[in-house]
Amino acid sequence: MTEKKTYSTPYELDGRVPLKQAIPLGLQHVLAMFVGNLSPLLIIMGVCSITAQNGLGELRVALLQNAMFIAGVVTLIQLYPIGPIGGKLPIVMGTSSGFIGINNAVAGAIMAGIAAGTISTNVSAGIYAYGAIMGASMCGGLFEMFLGFIIKPLRKFFPPVVTGTVVIAIGLSLLSVGIGFFGGGSSAADYGALYNLVLGLITLSVIVFFKHFTKGFTSISAILLGIIAGYAVSAIMGLFLPHEIQIGDKIVTCAYLTNWSQVKTASWFSIPKLFPVKPQFNLSAIVPMCIMFVVTAVETVGDTSGITEGGLGREATDKELAGSVTCDGFGSSLAACFGVLPNTSFSQNVGLVGMTKVVNRFCIAMGAIILILAGLFPKIGAIISIMPQPVLGGAAVFMFASICISGINLITKTPLDGRNATIVALALGLGYGMGATTAVQNFLPQWTKYIFGGSGIVPAAIIAILLNIILPKDVNLDAME
Repeated sequence: MTEKKTYSTPYELDGRVPLKQAIPLGLQHVLAMFVGNLSPLLIIMGVCSITAQNGLGELRVALLQNAMFIAGVVTLIQLYPIGPIGGKLPIVMGTSSGFIGINNAVAGAIMAGIAAGTISTNVSAGIYAYGAIMGASMCGGLFEMFLGFIIKPLRKFFPPVVTGTVVIAIGLSLLSVGIGFFGGGSSAADYGALYNLVLGLITLSVIVFFKHFTKGFTSISAILLGIIAGYAVSAIMGLFLPHEIQIGDKIVTCAYLTNWSQVKTASWFSIPKLFPVKPQFNLSAIVPMCIMFVVTAVETVGDTSGITEGGLGREATDKELAGSVTCDGFGSSLAACFGVLPNTSFSQNVGLVGMTKVVNRFCIAMGAIILILAGLFPKIGAIISIMPQPVLGGAAVFMFASICISGINLITKTPLDGRNATIVALALGLGYGMGATTAVQNFLPQWTKYIFGGSGIVPAAIIAILLNIILPKDVNLDAME
């Protein structure tokens, strides 16, 4: 007589759940992060002019394919650790949107240096800039791995007022990027055209509808459904809008006559390739990127704590925190080898765990396997690659503004007055203000520009950390009475 197989429940950390439950629960996590995993790559590829119009459509598809593959692989490592690498927790990994501001600034500075002749290269400026981001990501990932091993004594330097301020700075730095896509792409000839704004607004409206007027699966997948709707509307608009449209004194080609030939020519199956873009190691990219990795290590500590508190009802252990941060760094360095931006823990999936209480690692592993399989089929990457800019913008403005809200939620965990108010005010006012306003840095030494990187995120983080160390604690007047 055979013994009946005993299964675990989705609410237990370890053990196997029946596939008929595990697969849809894993898919739910994939849908929650799928667009967020790919949109940072789409944005930075646009900044670096890696576009089909420049003859780089095949590279775009390959990078998107690699992003899905790597997210799945690194998630599996986080679930089932390799030695000290991994937290052994239901943490979903993916391409971090937190690095968009830094990467955008780094790419701009590198391409400006090439144009000015201070940087020499035998490849296009955009490809070199993207390679510099990859080289900096490799170095930064290794640096974060080191932080993972010493994370315990560092935790006291990153209270919510510091991490929240940094998260707000990240959100602020991305708003102009999101609006740029919302208008059709800031470098496009039809940027700001009414039909671009209408398409972006329709996409955004669909996202809001599904998020707040539906429940369960559709609410969780609101961004994905909004993008699908945006695709459909853009195809309809492409049928009715003329091929060429006059805007002012310019005649531009309508952006919505989507080139599906890129999807048609993409292969059905392909193994992700190592080093699709040659890494470049440039100090002006490495320094700000390493500082940003300190910030993302703090975010991962927060995500790990959120998983254990929201899903398991306990605090994270030092071993879990160290493993999670170490996996963050390892995953980012590995991602760079495949031409993908840094991989970190996904906060939206932390929220999903807190809401559903599904913590079973086997369930999350099913989602990771789905991502790996998606990364083996280039046609999926090709479909995403031809996404109209306003559709991406409609999703991006929602996601990026939500980052600011997350930061506000963090800093308001304690009263925002006195010492805390000073930290937030100076970090955002002086740090973010000077970092984001590059003209005010014109007469500063070159090494300061390495730190600022053309972005307000890093100086805001530095000032918040220093003020948290220097400023005396507020006196509790009530306790003195």
